[in-house]
Amino acid sequence: MRVVAGTARSIPLKSRDGLDTRPTADRVKEAIFNILQFDVPGAEVLDLFGGSGQLAIEALSRGASHAVIVDRSPEALAVIRENLERTKLADRAEVIRADYQEYLRRCGRRFSIILLDPPYRRNFLENALKQISEIDILKTGGIIVCEKPVEKGLDPAYGGIRHAKDYRYGKTMISVYRAAAPFDGQ
Repeated sequence: MRVVAGTARSIPLKSRDGLDTRPTADRVKEAIFNILQFDVPGAEVLDLFGGSGQLAIEALSRGASHAVIVDRSPEALAVIRENLERTKLADRAEVIRADYQEYLRRCGRRFSIILLDPPYRRNFLENALKQISEIDILKTGGIIVCEKPVEKGLDPAYGGIRHAKDYRYGKTMISVYRAAAPFDGQ
């Protein structure tokens, strides 16, 4: 696992041992950032299921202004901090120990990009999308990128968040949601 592009290109990243973390394959990560290429520069990014921090680190390497990385595991947080130090991106990142639902309940910030790559076998993704749609943390025109197994279905909309497109990479599906433009009365 490595940083694919940007200022930290080719720097190897550490992954957490065990089965609790499933790192995103480099080809899937590269595809995600091809999708996001025009959205990343200057973006405020939320990586809600941090794991190793690799998605947020890739965003920072490609020009995101700031990233908030959330994970509930102390072991994962240690790996994330080490990876941020390795890539010299720690000064533009905030690492928070919290359960995703707890973080969303108290989050008072807004983000341009939200990255969701939770454990596959639970309903974390659906719950996170629903909760995000109920609070005002996605900027107008913002984007949510979800990594999930191909067979997992998601709703076409969660409140003001609308499904935009799916991209398939083997057994992995990348689903993109965008914040709907505010109603202008016309």
